[in-house]
Amino acid sequence: MRILLVGAGGVGAAFAAIASRRDFFETIVVADYDPVRAEKAAAADDRYVAAQVDASSAESISALCREHAITHVMNAVDPVFNMSIFGGAFEAGADYLDMAMSLSKPHPEAPYEKTGVKLGDEQFAVASRWESAGRLTLVGIGVEPGLSDVFARYAADHLFSEIDELGTRDGANLVVTDDEGNEIFAPSFSMWTTIEECLNPPVVWQDGEWHTTAPFSEPEVFDFPEGIGPVECVNVEHEEVLLMPRWVDCKRATFKYGLGDEFINILKVLHTLGLDRTDKVRVKGVEVSPRDVVAAVLPDPATVGPRMRGKTCAGLWVTGKDKDGAPRSTYLYHVVDNEWTMQEYGHQCVVWQTAINPVVALELLAAGTWKGAGVLGPEAFDAVPFLDLLTEYGSPWGQQEL
Repeated sequence: MRILLVGAGGVGAAFAAIASRRDFFETIVVADYDPVRAEKAAAADDRYVAAQVDASSAESISALCREHAITHVMNAVDPVFNMSIFGGAFEAGADYLDMAMSLSKPHPEAPYEKTGVKLGDEQFAVASRWESAGRLTLVGIGVEPGLSDVFARYAADHLFSEIDELGTRDGANLVVTDDEGNEIFAPSFSMWTTIEECLNPPVVWQDGEWHTTAPFSEPEVFDFPEGIGPVECVNVEHEEVLLMPRWVDCKRATFKYGLGDEFINILKVLHTLGLDRTDKVRVKGVEVSPRDVVAAVLPDPATVGPRMRGKTCAGLWVTGKDKDGAPRSTYLYHVVDNEWTMQEYGHQCVVWQTAINPVVALELLAAGTWKGAGVLGPEAFDAVPFLDLLTEYGSPWGQQEL
């Protein structure tokens, strides 16, 4: 297996650090628009090669694939670049993986009731082309989406006979401080992606169809395990809701994120001021995207690890009937402590938790344990080998009855 890793930011660099401890691949080409960042991540392993790439150009992706005889393209950049990387991989004859699907577009007349272009629609539209070529696109294989979707498959196969709701619930007790020890606002993940998913109309799967609701709707307090405790969670647009019902039979699918009042207020202000916009505006003769500016002035998520403390939890709350037909409510989860990831890998816990899952998936693909063609989500594969390998990596998952 010869992997092109597109993106050497927080998640990409963590991916490189995790993969360097495994032997399932021949080489990884670590590519980024910033060659210095690519070289820094590539220094983790003699099997790595650094390269510069323009993720917005399918031709740049395909050329790099051909130059290095790439078999698998791993997309670790913001999803605004998905379609160019996706297309470049196909043209070069490589399989493709990402951690977030192609972007959505709200319904032009009823954005908080009806779906427009849904997450992943552009990719699923060409699924037959990939299938006919005998090639695989594995979409949404981060932690959320990704591990949460693996949990959905596991719950359907091993825990439940009938599923009422697949409810992804994400929460944390993470705190970032400045040099004086004062708590500061510093997102632990890409601010560009966070704005996208939090301000778009959230999608809910209900009784056989998708519909939308208002951002931050249906607040609930969820009690997260391993000392994190109660966190208020709200509806957010996310891939799980668009993926899980395609392969797992359920009456309802939701995604709720524990953002907190401060974060929600900041997002609302950004939207009010138009600073969430992606189209460029002219400022003193220079064209800039307001959202790019917001992301640029905040601390880089890849650098906040030394000033972060606490744990993050990704998981799936499943309700329905167990294999004997009795009511069941189970939370399948994965908790990661920032102190541990910083000590063991030198990367903060949120990007590390996202990055470990595509490494596990690639190892399963390399072994032939997972195989398929077309555009598939993690739910399309057997969950047990994935969860076993995740535990082997030293990061076990958990389960509790609610």
